[in-house]
Order: sequence, then structure tokens, then C-alpha cells
Amino acid sequence: MSLQDVIIVGAGPAGLAAAIAAKRRGLDYTVLEKAVLVNSIYHFPTHMVFFTTPELLEIGGLPFVSPFDKPTRLEALRYYRRVVDTEQLRIEMGVTVCAIQRHADDDRFLVQADADGRRTVRHARAVVLAIGYYDHPNLLGIPGEDLPHVSHYYREAHPFYRKRVVIVGGANSAAEAALELYRAGATVTVVHRRPTLSRQIKYWVLPDLENRIREGSIAARMETHVAEIRPREVIVEHAGTVEPLPADHVFLLTGYRADADLLRASGVELDPCSWIPVHDPDTLETNVPNLFLAGGVISGTNDVPVFIENGRLHGEKAIAVIGSRIGRGA
Repeated sequence: MSLQDVIIVGAGPAGLAAAIAAKRRGLDYTVLEKAVLVNSIYHFPTHMVFFTTPELLEIGGLPFVSPFDKPTRLEALRYYRRVVDTEQLRIEMGVTVCAIQRHADDDRFLVQADADGRRTVRHARAVVLAIGYYDHPNLLGIPGEDLPHVSHYYREAHPFYRKRVVIVGGANSAAEAALELYRAGATVTVVHRRPTLSRQIKYWVLPDLENRIREGSIAARMETHVAEIRPREVIVEHAGTVEPLPADHVFLLTGYRADADLLRASGVELDPCSWIPVHDPDTLETNVPNLFLAGGVISGTNDVPVFIENGRLHGEKAIAVIGSRIGRGA
């Protein structure tokens, strides 16, 4: 296997931005993606509207044209497909990176990846991890969390018409799901461990949800913890009082985190409290020389993670350092 300049892990916006920067610098690169292009966006709620304007989702200087002030998930999927085609980026999809190791005799990386049941080893001078955080939900560690009617992701409301739904969480995902489900005919209860909903909820969504709670259309249990999930109910606790909530389906929308196992196995140190990977904020290089981060992977367990708007800029920083070290200018 030949020695590449850089392997980029993850084909989300941050990984694609890194690939564009690598191509424009003349680097020999490959993007490895375990699922589909911009996989996290693909798994966002079907009718999701972004919190930002189209130009803040752009990468590589390619315009994102939308008739709306705030683009939709469908438009974003179309835009990133067009970026890949326009730039003719080298992406291998369906390839899962399972290990990243430094070679015993020199500074190159050995990147082990699985595809179609076959393991390959690739060699690179540098690696950019743009693996995001959406694939690993924050688990509550309670009985019943693995029951078949429990989900950590919300897609659309129609299947839950006339069903009793409990949503655990108090940020954007929970708020939007609660409103969609209510308007699709579900009976919705929101359970949140804090006294108020997150102030980070989209400004047009927050008052809508607060009004629905106030009028009783959506039930809410604030400062309440989930103790157990059972086949037809959720057991919650508030101020020492235990209460069963009827539930045909449960959405645990409690946030997500990066793949800590892959990071640690690659030698990257994590802050013990925030789980933020150790890295230089100016170069995005980790404590492992020539192993860089890009995008949401640097978020750890922060309540306000890195989003596309700022994470899309990381790849250019990392690639600039890699290019300078191997003698490839801008």
C-alpha cells in the first residue's frame, strides 16, 4: 500500500472541507466514510430546518443557493452532493476505520479499516479525524434503555399518531420533536432534568413550545429524572416523588458525543470532565503528532457543541499545517 499524505476520516462538512483544502494544495488524500455522505445530516429529522443561513453552511467557497432564509435538511444534502461532484473529491463510503496507530519504525500512521467484511491497512503521513459526535448518543444508564420502543434519534412524527410519547431532553432536538409529534396527533410529555428549557433552542421554536406547555397541549415534567423505562410506561422521579408516565414510545434526546474509544485507542488524550480531546486550538493537532481533529469531534460533552458553521473551518487549518510540513504550499 502506498504512503498517502493524509487520510481524512469522516465525510461530513468538516471532512469534506478538509478534502477540498487537501486537493487544492496538491496533497495525496483519501476520505474514508463508514456510512453515507454527510451521514449525520442524513439522519437529522426529515423536515428539519437549520438554525443558520445558507452561506454559513458553505465549504470550499462554493455557493449554497436557497430560496429560504434558513435552509432545509433536503437542501443541505443536495448541496453537499454537488460539492463532492464539482470538486471530484476522492471518497470511499462504507469503510469503517477501526484503528489508527503510529508505525513502530517511523512517523507514518497505519489506518485499519473494514469494508464488506474485509480489513485493509492504509498508510499516511497524517490523519484528520472528522468523525463528528452524532453516532454516539449520551446514555442514561437506566433499566429499559435498550427496549425496542426506545429511540435516541427522531426522524418524523407520522408513525406516532394517537400514541403516547415521552421525550427526555430539553434542547433543540427535544423541542422540535415535541412540537412535530403534538401536531401529528401524538400525546406528548417532555421530561427534563433542569428547571427550564435550554435557552439555546431556536428562537422561533422556544416560545411555541412554552406556549403549548402553558396551555396544556404538551405536558412537561421539569427538574425530573428518568429512573426506569418499562414496556408501557416510564418511571420518573421529582423531588423524591416517583411517578409512572404512560408511554408507547420513548425518545431519549439527551445529546451525543464523539467516539471516545477510537480517540483513546489512537493515543488521543481526553479531558476527564468534559471529554474534549487534547488539541492545539490554532492548528487542531492533538497530543499525537500529525493527528488532527476537525468539526464536532472536538466538542466533548459540551452543552453547546461545535456546529457546521464553525467546524467547517477546521479542515483548512489542519491541512495548512500538514501541507507546510511536507512541503506543499497553498
